[in-house]
Amino acid sequence: MLSVSKTKYQRVRKAKYTKFSQDLISIQNKIFSMAVTLHTDVGDIKLELFCEQCPISCENFLALSASGYYDNCLIHRNIPGFMVQMGDPTGTGKGGNSIWGSKFEDEFREALKHTTRGIVSMANNGPDTNGSQFFITYGKQPHLDMKYTVFGRVIDGFDALDCLEKIPVNEKNYKPLAETRLRDITIHANPIADALQQ
Repeated sequence: MLSVSKTKYQRVRKAKYTKFSQDLISIQNKIFSMAVTLHTDVGDIKLELFCEQCPISCENFLALSASGYYDNCLIHRNIPGFMVQMGDPTGTGKGGNSIWGSKFEDEFREALKHTTRGIVSMANNGPDTNGSQFFITYGKQPHLDMKYTVFGRVIDGFDALDCLEKIPVNEKNYKPLAETRLRDITIHANPIADALQQ
């Protein structure tokens, strides 16, 4: 189990999302604002994470990031004009686990949609099948709304995102012809882990 603390996790239906440790800590009503930086082979991309609106997805992403789970992951799918996908340590697009070892629930929010370039969402294979993979949009993608959990957005590094979009890919599977990797992730603040440690 990958985690940023010794907290045990229990999967609960309908995203009720509770955590059990020596003390039960509720973070659902707290407001968090934080950022991380993705260090890729073509440059850095800074993200704002929507921890208040999507606490499950953000805790999963932050815990995986802190554990080094994403280090040196291949960027395995790159479709110009659509999106770039990463977060699968197998590099196949078929792997990747959540910190709970199983898939977790979607967190759809009316206020969070694929309205512009740089939206960050969980990749999935259908309802409530989120794991570790995520993608960043290259433009407005309304057909993805309420199908993929939006949990962040790019706030800096659009030049690196531009470079990713220009990388030559295999036209059959959209995998970059030259290996391109997410080297690691810097967490500038982790309010969820901080709350759990209080």
